[in-house]
Amino acid sequence: MTGYNSGAVEGGIAADRLRYIIERVERLESERKALSGDIKDIFSEAKSAGFDVKVIKQIIRIRKQEPADVEEQETLLDVYRRALGM
Repeated sequence: MTGYNSGAVEGGIAADRLRYIIERVERLESERKALSGDIKDIFSEAKSAGFDVKVIKQIIRIRKQEPADVEEQETLLDVYRRALGM
């Protein structure tokens, strides 16, 4: 494909639509990179404040789950711990 013909269809592909999709993905990837950096900074701040980052990440994962699923996992964890004498 050569050139940027507005509305052009080459080889059965709508060039403008394809370009729009690619640019949206590129923009979102750029935003994701910036957000990842921001999250990393927040975890560094938490670590500097004396918080355990692993535990914070675990809490974040738990908060994303349904309460019933969390309760089931905690119950099983308790059963397994007791079975192992922990």
